[in-house]
Amino acid sequence: MASGWAQDGAVQDQIDATVDSEVERAKNSMPKGESLTHCEECDGVIPEPRRKAIAGVRLCIQCQSEAEKKGRTALYNRAGSKDSQLR
Repeated sequence: MASGWAQDGAVQDQIDATVDSEVERAKNSMPKGESLTHCEECDGVIPEPRRKAIAGVRLCIQCQSEAEKKGRTALYNRAGSKDSQLR
């Protein structure tokens, strides 16, 4: 069946690429190494349960929340324009 410029399944391919890209970004942003006992930003104590739950934690919960708000990205694939990806 003709679907204009896009091949069958192209929209799903776009969605899959966006999800894969975001998963990869999340994996790369995970902390690594040994957790700190005090926050890098505010020098507040990082509770032991947080240090045990997240390997390599560097920030307290409040500072982590602020960092995540600043680091928000668009939830679409920026690898190219929509038209170029669907051709």
